[in-house]
Amino acid sequence: MAETFQVIAPRPSPVKAEGFVPWLRANLFSSWGNSLTTLVLLGFFAYQLPPLIEWFTFRAVWRPDHDACQAARGTGACWGVIAEKYRIIIFGRYPLEQQWRPAAATSAMLALLVASCMRPFWKRWLVLLWAAVLALFFALMGGGVLGLEHVPTERWGGLPLTLMLATLSMMLAFPISVFVALGRRSTLPAIRTFCVIYVELIRGVPLISVLFMASFMFPLFMPPGLSIDVLLRVLAGITLFAAAYMAEIVRGGLQAIPRGQLEAADSLGLSYWQAQRKIVLPQALALVVPGIMNNFISLFMDTSLVTIVSLYELMGSMSMALNGDANWRPFMVEGYLFIAAIYFTVCFAMSRYSLWIEKQLRRSTNR
Repeated sequence: MAETFQVIAPRPSPVKAEGFVPWLRANLFSSWGNSLTTLVLLGFFAYQLPPLIEWFTFRAVWRPDHDACQAARGTGACWGVIAEKYRIIIFGRYPLEQQWRPAAATSAMLALLVASCMRPFWKRWLVLLWAAVLALFFALMGGGVLGLEHVPTERWGGLPLTLMLATLSMMLAFPISVFVALGRRSTLPAIRTFCVIYVELIRGVPLISVLFMASFMFPLFMPPGLSIDVLLRVLAGITLFAAAYMAEIVRGGLQAIPRGQLEAADSLGLSYWQAQRKIVLPQALALVVPGIMNNFISLFMDTSLVTIVSLYELMGSMSMALNGDANWRPFMVEGYLFIAAIYFTVCFAMSRYSLWIEKQLRRSTNR
């Protein structure tokens, strides 16, 4: 039979799926309900943002002038309180004439944190660099070496204390959490029971209780004449608390690995630790990157609770700086906004870095 030629009618071009307009269509105007909600929120922001921006900028007082701030009170923000109290907010009770030391120590640690997040620095010598920077940090903060005046840890505070507690607790909690997660899946009853008790006990109490025990109760069990610095006790408490939560995140990743992976490792003659290090853990940790980063962000914000044990980190330093001065006490809102901006900047950077890691992992698995 002869075939009949038929002309195919032209079809519309494919709808563009990438770009700003497709994103708006998919996320904000995908249905009539979403469209209505978007329009209502846009109207609310259009009504509220102009006076808020005017309070933030145009009517704000930027210089540390108390009389001008009082005159603008209620109509404009007083950012002069930050210009007046920023040294106490950032460095806490650290001696004023020695504040170049915490500034240098914090700058060195921040630079190393940023460098550690870049692939060209992922070398073995990075561990040695971390050891050197941590030694420099404590030497500058504590003093007593190289002719520097000794400053006790009770006077450490502000951003250096927050950064140090968050960084060290993350670094120490991560390996502990991996071993605890492996211990909970162990076939040895003693190890499994110990890990279960540790995780359930720590997760069953708030962090404030852990800090209270580490600061006030733990010294009661020490021999007479033996005392451990309160900063070390607090750091240990935060680390153990974070490790317990992170262990459950890692255990979730371990449970997601198919049994066939372990059977394949056994068939190759790999030992238990070789299989965990080369096969299981790389896959398990890649699966739980969002959960681990979420725990890191939560840990960074939880450092504000150390105020309960008289360690004035960033939030505590701000409260101390303003509550101790009756002239600037009415401008606590501006102080809290300044602290919130610091916390948001750090946490947002951590979340963006987590997304970058996930993107790199997806690229490696799609090959």
